[in-house]
Amino acid sequence: MTTQKSNDDRIALLQGTLDLLILKILVLGPRHGQGIARSIQRQSEEVFLVDHGSLYLALQRLEDKKWISAKWGVSENNRKARFYSLTAKGREHLVQKTSEWQRLTRAMGLILDGGPSGEEV
Repeated sequence: MTTQKSNDDRIALLQGTLDLLILKILVLGPRHGQGIARSIQRQSEEVFLVDHGSLYLALQRLEDKKWISAKWGVSENNRKARFYSLTAKGREHLVQKTSEWQRLTRAMGLILDGGPSGEEV
């Protein structure tokens, strides 16, 4: 997965970020792979673009960990597709990781904004 400011300015995301984003998207209900990728892109206001190779590796990893389950179905354009759903174990992991990310982003904000003591960089 990459972030995009422009076509030439791409930044690699921290490991585990794509897993968390997939789990969060699946809270809304079952989705097929392309639907997951489009939801991540749309909800990030086009900042995150998900590489299909990375997406399907992440989906397999999440399925192996029993955080998601998959079953075959028919997509909105009448094609056979695997639909992924969040499991109870996945929901627990999502809650834990969301809390960790919220602490991390708060700490980064404190440092980047000058910290609680008002120190400027």
